[in-house]
Amino acid sequence: MKKVLIINAGQNFGHSGGKYNQTIAENTLKVLENFENLEVKVTNISEGYDKNEEVQKFVWADFIIYHTPIWWFQLPNGFKKYIDEVFTAGHAKGIYMSDGRTSDNPAINYGTGGMLGGRKYMVTTSWNAPETAFTLSGEFFNETSVDNGPLFGFHKMNAFVSLEKMESFHFHDVEKNANIERDMEIYQQHLKKVFEQELKPQLA
Repeated sequence: MKKVLIINAGQNFGHSGGKYNQTIAENTLKVLENFENLEVKVTNISEGYDKNEEVQKFVWADFIIYHTPIWWFQLPNGFKKYIDEVFTAGHAKGIYMSDGRTSDNPAINYGTGGMLGGRKYMVTTSWNAPETAFTLSGEFFNETSVDNGPLFGFHKMNAFVSLEKMESFHFHDVEKNANIERDMEIYQQHLKKVFEQELKPQLA
């Protein structure tokens, strides 16, 4: 039995009601229900959480799926607070032991003290920015991808606790040119492909 933790970081703030990421999380559940021998837990950050219980969920899970909007090119404040609280509470309790260095040679091995080895994560993000803002020459992000640009620190955070990255999925232009039915269908295909590959030994 493989275990999946879904973390929905959508929240009600400003002109955002958190509904888009709720829809993404619901579509994630819809896809995962088609796989046998999967147990799923969901954390909706906006509904509140116990940081120590969340630590245990990370330790419990084989796969973590994060769903987050991007606000001002960063994680929303509620999601950042969740990470700060939960990962800090997870020190020596299953998330990380240290930064990996020793006092004998502090110049090397930084980022090798994670305790979540053998587990994997995936992230979805939702943007007002169109995909072309990342891919076209002369556009805003200078042909730098979401994963190598705005999410660079997020991926390093997960690497620090020894989580292995699965292929991300990014929703673009969700305010001016949203097509929820189309986008969710494409996302479902992506998620199905990722988990078919990840669960291949169990399905054989």
